[in-house]
Amino acid sequence: MKSMVIGGMILIVALMTGTYFVAGDSFSLGEDYINDLTMLAGLAIITISTMTVLKYVNQMKNDKAGGELVEENWDGIGEYTNPIPAGWGLIFIGSIIWMFWYFFVGYPTNQFSQIGQWNEETLEYQAKFEEKNKNIDAAGLRAMGESVYLVQCAPCHGVEADGSNGKAHDLTKRISKEQVVNVINNGANNFKTAYPGGMPAGMASGADVDALAAYVAGGLKGEKPASWASCSSCHGEDGAGMPMVAPSLVSYNDDLMVSVLHDGKKGIIGAMPSFAGRLSETQVKGVAEYIRSIGGK
Repeated sequence: MKSMVIGGMILIVALMTGTYFVAGDSFSLGEDYINDLTMLAGLAIITISTMTVLKYVNQMKNDKAGGELVEENWDGIGEYTNPIPAGWGLIFIGSIIWMFWYFFVGYPTNQFSQIGQWNEETLEYQAKFEEKNKNIDAAGLRAMGESVYLVQCAPCHGVEADGSNGKAHDLTKRISKEQVVNVINNGANNFKTAYPGGMPAGMASGADVDALAAYVAGGLKGEKPASWASCSSCHGEDGAGMPMVAPSLVSYNDDLMVSVLHDGKKGIIGAMPSFAGRLSETQVKGVAEYIRSIGGK
C-alpha cells in the first residue's frame, strides 16, 4: 500500500504539472477569479480522482467479499445483502442536488445566453429590413433576389439557374415532362404551406399521362389534351393555379416560391431542404422576381 501511495502522489504531481504547463497562463491569482477557480477545480479533481482510484485498487487487491447471501442465485452466482458503499450513495445524492442547483441557481434556463441574444438581434434586424424594403420596386426586388440566389441557391441550381446538368431543378423553365409524369403517377404533397391538400396520384393513366406531361412542360401551348379537364379543375384553365388549392404550372409565382422555400421539395431529382427562417418575406419575393426575370416565368 505504501508504494501505491507514493506512486499516486507522484502521479498527482505529474498531472498537476502537466495541467499547469498546458493552461497555466490562465492561472493568474487574484486577477480573474473564474480562471482561478477553474484551475483549482481541475487540481482538486486530479487529486480526488487519483486517491479514489488508489483506494478501490487497494480494496480489489486486499479485501474479500463477505456477508449474508440472498436466497436467490443464478447458476450458482449469488449476491450479498451488503448495503451500497456510503461514498457511492453520497455521490449519487450529491449529483441530484447539484443538478437542481445547476438548472435553477447556477445556470437557470431563463438567464442570458449568446444564442438567445443572437436570435433577438436577428429578429430585430429582420423587422428593420422588412420595414426598410416594404415599398421596394420590381427592379430592387430583382437585384435583391439575384444577390440571395447567388448565395443560397446557385450552389445547387447553378449560376445560370440551369440545374447544373441535372444536379437540381432547372429554374429557367417551370417544369419538365419527366417531373409532370412523376407527379401524375405518384401524386405530390410538397407545398403544404400554400397548398395543404396536395395532389393525389393517378389523375390520368395510359397515353393521357404522356399527352398531359408534354402539354404542361410545353407551357400549356398548342392543343389541349382531352384529359386536361381533370387538371384544370384545380390548376385553372390557364394553369395559373388557385390559392390554397393548387400551384401555378406556368410560373414561379410568389405563393409557390414561399411554399417551396419554407417546406422544401422532394421529386425525381432528389430532395431540396427547407429554408424556413433563413430568408425574410421580402427576400423570398425577390428570389421569385429574379427567377421570373431569367426565364423561369
